[in-house]
Amino acid sequence: MLRPDRIVIGEIRDGTAAWNLIHAMSSGHDGSISTGHANSAQDMLMRLSLLILAYQEMPFIAIGKQIASAIDIIVHLGRIRDKTRKVLEISEVLGWEEGEYIENTLFQFKEDGEKDGRVQGRLEATGNQLQNLQKIVKAGISL
Repeated sequence: MLRPDRIVIGEIRDGTAAWNLIHAMSSGHDGSISTGHANSAQDMLMRLSLLILAYQEMPFIAIGKQIASAIDIIVHLGRIRDKTRKVLEISEVLGWEEGEYIENTLFQFKEDGEKDGRVQGRLEATGNQLQNLQKIVKAGISL
């Protein structure tokens, strides 16, 4: 019998992949990972919602709550003006209320200027505290 510790789904491009990911993550497979294309962490959550909505006949609120329950952290990478990719944002997903995902942005990319045509910068802590620390502690990870 297969008992996976991790679920890895390549790129989320359609409702089938989105549903399979969220369904697996909601079934006790902590530490699952995937990729998708969106302009921000918030946009990725909405994109997942719409992909699943097109695939599954479920109320939008149920989809939103399922996604918010399944996903803990989103790492948003983006291409910036010098054509390099950077981690632009790391956000914690806290829930779903009134048709919106509630996020807690933990880190954001801050530019420091340019050098030799390359954008200089770093990922900075926003000062927001991780709200779901108990999940990390239960997983045996110490910070």
